[in-house]
Amino acid sequence: MSADAIYMQTIIAGIVMVGAYVVGKLFKFSTEMCMFLAVVGGGIAGGAGFDLFRHLAEGSVTYLDIGLIFVFATIFMNIIKESGGTNYIVRKIVGAFYNKKILMLILLMCVILIPGALTGAGSISVLVVGGTVAAALGAMGLSKVTISAIIFIVAGLSAAAPPINIWAMMTCANTAIPYVGFTMPLLIPIIILGLFTVLFLGRKAKVIDREKALKDIPEPKGLSGWSVGIPFLVLIFLLAAPRIWPFGFPVLGLPLAFAICALVAWAMNYKRVNILKVSKDTVSQLTPLLATTAVVGMLVQIMSFNGVKGLISMWIVTAPLIVVWIILPFIIPISEGLLTYGGAMVIGIPLIWMLNSNGINPVIVLAGLSLLWPLGDGLPPTALIGRLTVSTVGYKGSYGSFLKECIVPWIAITVVGMIMVIFANNLSFLMMVG
Repeated sequence: MSADAIYMQTIIAGIVMVGAYVVGKLFKFSTEMCMFLAVVGGGIAGGAGFDLFRHLAEGSVTYLDIGLIFVFATIFMNIIKESGGTNYIVRKIVGAFYNKKILMLILLMCVILIPGALTGAGSISVLVVGGTVAAALGAMGLSKVTISAIIFIVAGLSAAAPPINIWAMMTCANTAIPYVGFTMPLLIPIIILGLFTVLFLGRKAKVIDREKALKDIPEPKGLSGWSVGIPFLVLIFLLAAPRIWPFGFPVLGLPLAFAICALVAWAMNYKRVNILKVSKDTVSQLTPLLATTAVVGMLVQIMSFNGVKGLISMWIVTAPLIVVWIILPFIIPISEGLLTYGGAMVIGIPLIWMLNSNGINPVIVLAGLSLLWPLGDGLPPTALIGRLTVSTVGYKGSYGSFLKECIVPWIAITVVGMIMVIFANNLSFLMMVG
């Protein structure tokens, strides 16, 4: 087969994949099902035949380790929530700092950041602490649209925060780059942008009505600070110990570390928490997310087989840098809105190859891109975190008004992300800090 024929066959396979995805959307299938249709269409158009089933099986387990992190980290956070730990933390913050609105906003930001940072999913932050934080912000006199914007932006940032950044982990796994050195390049800009978001959007907040706020947040009976704090201290120890004693402490891996912490959290609260029910509810809660990771693996497998991945890579690698800089602020969020984590596979991998070959620091670039991807979780058709946020907060206005409220932090995040991508080599010192 001639080179022109192969090129045309690859383009046709790509068109078939896009067409299958669009057909799925027209029939209002879920994003995961639309992506699966694209996978099947791409396999058939690429001539996979009965080998399609092998590709589906191999692709579905590509990100099994990431799926395990999702499960055990979320079980851990849900045990904390079920025991009343999240209510306990927020009530303590309200009780101690109700008359210091700036400090209140900052501490509530930290509460939203933690679940997403530990699980890699901003949706978990919304589910675990979104309602409680919304009650506290509402007591500060903020409107529901502003509360929704704060929770959405900070929850998105939490998904990019260390230690678990799924976009970076997936891209690293396919570009032979170790997932090392990301802590400070991610943490520093996320803290700065999180502070800007809560202080800008919360600028009209009032000194909190302590009694009203505490009334809106259920009080967990008999819960102590140790019951809430010890599981987190164990987690910090398990994550830090291999670095402190690199030859004396085993590297457990994130799934096992979170599983141990989940057991510790349950042991500290076993009278309040039915661990079997929490585990069952967690798997049910995570089914769409686990389906996404499985189908993204299939998508990457089929795109590698039929050449579409190589074709996209070629287009990106051969594009002038100035063109890449111009389209990135738009194409990265859009890819997330269309394909969720699949956007990192389709766009992120060839982009990292191209920039790395140009001598640009891939870790800083990935950290910058990781700020842009969560923005797409507010864009249709998926709008994963956006839809969940407005539902949790109870905002009844138009979705467009919600996005409009997010525009200033959105622009700030885009600017910082692009500065990190374009000037990655000048920011390499951040890796030394971590």
